Amino acid sequence: MYLKCQNKNIEIKECKTIKEKLKSLRFVLVPIDYGIKIANQRIWSTYYFCQKVDILITNKDEKIIKIIENVKSEKRKILWKKYNIYYLPLNTVKYLKIGDTLKLKKKDQ
Repeated sequence: MYLKCQNKNIEIKECKTIKEKLKSLRFVLVPIDYGIKIANQRIWSTYYFCQKVDILITNKDEKIIKIIENVKSEKRKILWKKYNIYYLPLNTVKYLKIGDTLKLKKKDQ
């Protein structure tokens, strides 16, 4: 799956299993050029992330609820409801606004 943001497409890897969710971007030392999607979560956490990330929180219809830029490691927040959480490379969310719907497309399109 790809996220269309400005003029570039960012690959989004979806974490479905518990093992994938626990691993996500933890202990990744090289700068990332892809994003991670974790669906139906109440907690976002950047513990053991070795780099700063941007975070998008969306509802089930992929409408942006919250944008958090330049989040450093060792941060955590508990949400009231279950949302989709996207961990993205730095400066990816500059051109997005709350209320926008994410433009996602499949790999084969």
